Amino acid sequence: MKNSYYEFFCPVKVIAGKAALEHIPYELTGLAAKRPMIVTDKGVRAAGLLEPVISACEESGLDIVTIYDDVPPDSSVAVVRDIAGIYRSAKCDSIIAVGGGSAIDTAKAVNILVSEGGDDISVYVGAGVLKRPLKPFFVVPTTAGTGSEVTAVAVISDPQKSVKLPFTSSFLLPNAAIIDPRMTLTLPPHITAATAMDALTHATEAFTCMAKNPLSDAYATSAIKKVSTSLLTVMNTPKDADARLELAQASTMAGIAFSNSMVGLVHALGHATGALCHLPHGLCMSVYLPYVLEYNLETIRGPLGELLLYLDGPDAYAATPAARRAEASISAIRRLRDALYKHCKLPRTLKETGKISESQLDSIAALALDDGSIMFNPKEVTLADAKAVLKRAWA
Repeated sequence: MKNSYYEFFCPVKVIAGKAALEHIPYELTGLAAKRPMIVTDKGVRAAGLLEPVISACEESGLDIVTIYDDVPPDSSVAVVRDIAGIYRSAKCDSIIAVGGGSAIDTAKAVNILVSEGGDDISVYVGAGVLKRPLKPFFVVPTTAGTGSEVTAVAVISDPQKSVKLPFTSSFLLPNAAIIDPRMTLTLPPHITAATAMDALTHATEAFTCMAKNPLSDAYATSAIKKVSTSLLTVMNTPKDADARLELAQASTMAGIAFSNSMVGLVHALGHATGALCHLPHGLCMSVYLPYVLEYNLETIRGPLGELLLYLDGPDAYAATPAARRAEASISAIRRLRDALYKHCKLPRTLKETGKISESQLDSIAALALDDGSIMFNPKEVTLADAKAVLKRAWA
């Protein structure tokens, strides 16, 4: 699991704290941006989360030129094309994404089109296609899980082909990520739980996959500790701003970790399940995580055992024999999932989601083998292996 050579890259400015939103105008004007567009979804707008962003801009004499608030949970190439058209007609010069992973990924893709030209986002699929910086771009996450605010990737659905298009470039990274606990205080319990499990999965895979390195390890372990110590506090006391900020920071840290160390089979299965069954990404991560860790167990026994310190605390770590710590880490994750099920019925198996039929498992397995994430899984995965993991995750 040791790499003799690695690279670590995260140029995103992180602005975090209870008054972080008020810094947006300063960041925009520093890049000579005067006509920002907000990209968000109806849920964020209905929750009143745009008001503090708009107020922060207006108080500094900066007008939001237009707001697109109809990003769907599973954004598509058509949505990206439509928003780019609105951006151009309104003569905008920058983008502020306010929302979760879908809004952020959509805004990244929109930024490609308005910066590079054209209406067909599929032209820019893959890595290394973009050759120059894009328009000024800022991200205000309203969930604490995806880490999209610090990742150089975006995933957009092509419903006609039933695939998810991946875009990878350092130019997709925002100029700044604004982490403010006010943006997650009203997050519903089931979304709080699913997105936090997304962050936990990012960090856990970052720490156990093939491209792990000392710097990504530091971010990953810090993220796992924050989720483990703060998630149930937030579930019990949703308005706890300090605990909410801890989860938000955990999401950002996990995003930095996995964008430098990559992820594995959990994400490959999750991407395939999302594409075929339209199950939310965070939910997929929560369902698959323990089953994949069990599949990878003998390959990752060392690092997975280390994670017990961050998942269950120093007392549990010290009391557990070294040879049993990897299994204890998986047990800690299962206990957390059980607690979340009691709080908000977050599904622990595919069957509990009520959205998938057992007959779809073979298709999910086949699609997962074509996902780029699987290359970094610490243990090789065959079609039969993927099917076996899915069967264990079924019920």
